[in-house]
Amino acid sequence: MSMTEIETEQPPRGHVRVIYLGPVAPHWDVQGDSEVRGLVDEFRNRVMARLLLLPPHDPQFRRNKERVARDAERENLTLVWDLGIPED
Repeated sequence: MSMTEIETEQPPRGHVRVIYLGPVAPHWDVQGDSEVRGLVDEFRNRVMARLLLLPPHDPQFRRNKERVARDAERENLTLVWDLGIPED
């Protein structure tokens, strides 16, 4: 009988919401909560570095949105985008 490795999924370490504020910079706000001290603040700094001057219609936004999503996945954060428009 062979042993199989069972991957257990960890519960999220926090929840983050990225909100589009409008056409005037700064375009973004990052809100979140976590029991890990400083986790959301550090994540917010990285998100703002990637998105600060990018509105959602900018071609660079799509690439940076994917990078933010991967970063949230690495940190085990639940990520929600509020772009103020319905998603496709």
